Amino acid sequence: MYRHIQALQQVSRRTLSTSGRRQVENKVPHKQKHFQEDNGIPVHLKGGVTDAILYRATMALTILGSAYVVYELVCAAFPKKKE
Repeated sequence: MYRHIQALQQVSRRTLSTSGRRQVENKVPHKQKHFQEDNGIPVHLKGGVTDAILYRATMALTILGSAYVVYELVCAAFPKKKE
């Protein structure tokens, strides 16, 4: 039983110690430079095609949601007459 616990401790130590050694490139300065350049594009669209698609989808959902709310308010304000 003690061997199993010791083996588990060794594996966990090995996993934790090797994961910290990986060098990850710092992309923040490049992203800051990209988003701060003055090229006339709004900041919420500087991410490229993905940002444009997300922006348009958000606007479409907002317009459709607002239209649905107005429709439901009209239905609530003018209920159907029972015959």
